[in-house]
Amino acid sequence: MKRVLVTGGAGFIGSHLSTLFLSRGWQVVCIDNFLTGKPENIDHLRRERNFRLLEQDVSKYIEFPDSVDLVLHFASPASPFDYHRYPIQTLKVGALGTHNALGLAKAKRSGFLLASTSEVYGDPQVHPQNEDYWGHVNPIGPRGVYDEAKRFAEAMTLAYHRTHGVDTKIVRIFNTYGPRMQPNDGRAIPAFIAEALNGDPLTVFGNGAQTRSFCYVDDLIEGIYRLSQSDYHGPVNIGNPNEMTILQLAEKIKEITKSLSQIVFKELPVDDPKIRRPDIARAKTILKWEPKVDLTTGLKHTIEYFKKVKQEKGVLEWQK
Repeated sequence: MKRVLVTGGAGFIGSHLSTLFLSRGWQVVCIDNFLTGKPENIDHLRRERNFRLLEQDVSKYIEFPDSVDLVLHFASPASPFDYHRYPIQTLKVGALGTHNALGLAKAKRSGFLLASTSEVYGDPQVHPQNEDYWGHVNPIGPRGVYDEAKRFAEAMTLAYHRTHGVDTKIVRIFNTYGPRMQPNDGRAIPAFIAEALNGDPLTVFGNGAQTRSFCYVDDLIEGIYRLSQSDYHGPVNIGNPNEMTILQLAEKIKEITKSLSQIVFKELPVDDPKIRRPDIARAKTILKWEPKVDLTTGLKHTIEYFKKVKQEKGVLEWQK
């Protein structure tokens, strides 16, 4: 039985990956210090005999005595709220954490997959963004702690591949949504859903004309799994190329939730990208992958999850 070690395995995407690998016959070792990951994200996995949890900060040396076939490095604050609250930890996990995870993969002679991000493209001047585009990033802006952490992590990953022959992969994840997102993490879909369910105004930043492309988490993790089993070492975009404005998204969530909330507008945050859409030609060619879940279906699943969590935790607790 193969063993995968998932750093950040109690996070939004990490927990879904842990579930997927277990379902496909792997042993899963989840490493998380719960800085932003949530214990409840992996509660359903704790009874699985092939699942193990190690509570640890991967910015410190990773000691694991058993064999490992694959390391998935997903540990990092990923939402604007989290990396603004934890800027130093974000930089450390991108640099030291990546170094430690790569060192483990090298020592175990295992495969390695880095969770990178569309944020490496910054506020892009090329549209849609393909993997050959170098990006347009402000390294000292408020988003720079996340953007540069991931850009450094990509450089470190390819250095280990070229220097030590580690079997590395890099996924550049575009906007993803689905169950286990946190309602207060600062991203558009959970924010709009939480506001709609609470009867609060839906807050749109700027005039809402900025665009994003949203991929449902089930599609994303299938693409990541296929990449992890491939022999391709360069970065690969995984995301949904269907582009829409943030204002259109707010109106869509109002419609599905049947909310009577008004839409209000606030000042656009510094360095907020104006456009964002993946070119997924590489994923289609190499991985035979493309997203299948349409936005309406994905949003309905996500809204039902948020309703359930709100009911279980109560109105005052669910957004903490």
